[in-house]
Amino acid sequence: MTEAEKKILTEEELERKNDDKVNDDLPKKNRKKSSQRDAPEENPEDFVDPETPVGERKMLSLQMAKQYSPAAVERSWYAWWEKDGFFIADAKSSRPKFVIVLPPPNVTGVLHIGHALTTAIQDLIIRWKRMSGFNVLWVPGMDHAGIATQITVEKNLKISRHDLGRENFIKEVWKWKEQKGSTILTQLRRLGASLDWSREVEHIDIKEKELLKVPGYENQVEFGLITSFAYPLEGGLGEVVVATTRVETMLGDTAIAIHPDDARYTHLHGKFAVHPFNGRRLPIICDGKLVLPEFGTGCVKITPAHDPNDFELGKRHNLEFINIFTDDGKINTNGGDDFTGMPRFAAREAIVEALKNKGLYRGVQNKEMKLGLCERTSDVIEPMIKPQWYVNCSMIAKEALDVATSDENKKLEFIPKQYTAEWRRWLENPRDWCISRQLWWGHRIPAWYATLEEDNLKEIGAYNDHWVVARTEEEARKEAAEKFSGKKFDLTQDEDVLDTWFSSGIFPLSSLGWPDEETDDFKAFYPTSVLETGHDILFFLGCSYGYDGIETKW
Repeated sequence: MTEAEKKILTEEELERKNDDKVNDDLPKKNRKKSSQRDAPEENPEDFVDPETPVGERKMLSLQMAKQYSPAAVERSWYAWWEKDGFFIADAKSSRPKFVIVLPPPNVTGVLHIGHALTTAIQDLIIRWKRMSGFNVLWVPGMDHAGIATQITVEKNLKISRHDLGRENFIKEVWKWKEQKGSTILTQLRRLGASLDWSREVEHIDIKEKELLKVPGYENQVEFGLITSFAYPLEGGLGEVVVATTRVETMLGDTAIAIHPDDARYTHLHGKFAVHPFNGRRLPIICDGKLVLPEFGTGCVKITPAHDPNDFELGKRHNLEFINIFTDDGKINTNGGDDFTGMPRFAAREAIVEALKNKGLYRGVQNKEMKLGLCERTSDVIEPMIKPQWYVNCSMIAKEALDVATSDENKKLEFIPKQYTAEWRRWLENPRDWCISRQLWWGHRIPAWYATLEEDNLKEIGAYNDHWVVARTEEEARKEAAEKFSGKKFDLTQDEDVLDTWFSSGIFPLSSLGWPDEETDDFKAFYPTSVLETGHDILFFLGCSYGYDGIETKW
């Protein structure tokens, strides 16, 4: 050893001794790591995952890296778990079952932090039950997400579905689904979700006057205004003044309502007004439920086909229901020749001018109002009457309430228990469930309309008794042949699709083999054990699952 090397070694020893002295003088938490920990790693290459073959158990013989690295630790494990079938449930097993269906994420994009949270919660429960000896099944899936997916794909294509046609548009949606669906499944695996992939299933306020941008209109539309105008009384007996924030709907007015106890208008009981544009006689009716004498003039224009409150009043008084809008928001032929074909907000301006020309315009004022906007498109919602398919929920809601609240028949438990009250609130006063949607993407309504050769009216839906419901067109044709024996007919399937929540309801059933209730999976794993979900969709998803469960006599 040379003198220079000895000098270097002496300096290193001195530095080490000084470090040890400094360490002795410092609190333990501030001392340097021991020389043993500072020694070179035996296997520095293991800072990156060694090349474990896909599907093989991760190589553990080498020293672990100092810091946790998800890429190094997790990359090999999931493929091995999946290949060796650790997550596959056995329908023949005698062990107690525990089943969860993953509330399917929408195939509209990628998973977010909320999905990660709910997946982690469910995976925690699933793994604990599996470790505790249960025959565990966690069913994966994706939701077709109806309107959300349809709108997302249209925006991505930058053209309307109507430009493509139904068949070509559905093909584009399937392309989108394959792309985004693959991403979602990869994300679920990256999260480590111990799902049984062998059973993968997919199912398919305004305070003042304000200008708003409305889709389809070049110029902004003014809202927060209430327009007053007069209806002339029949026989030249004067006029009655009404006010509305939607003056264009006056084309569909079929009555004027007053309060029966309003002394100002007792002379109008039983009288009629005349529509200034089409001559329609408008009965002046008394209604104490809808009309507030102190509000406005105390007279209310009634448009039963385009307002929920007017709709209910129209049913009470047997009024005529006149739809004045087309599906794309234009005035139809019921609106009269002067306005037919106009976009609804262009018609609003034209009607105000026409009322002025007839001397019936009485002014405009600012009006605080609630304006319904579509959450998907930001378009202004227009209430309309359209034929729909409904489920009568009165009896099934009672049963769904009973299985959650009855001591004798209890099958559902809510955690936390406070949500039992939420369940009760929704189900004590159920309304019929509209299950049809005017979309193209989704489960198409399994109903066919038979147009008979002898029918006077050829429009689909003209005769309610001409519908047949079946699983396939072949079954529908057989049913129609029996129903209309000896008559010639053409069959047309309903264009609408099922409500996404209704489709979601069959997920726990269809994923296990339903409608065949004799499959091993169905008999072994239905009904499921736990539904982990957000309280905001408790009614929509929970009731959908519950209703279908009751129908299958769980």
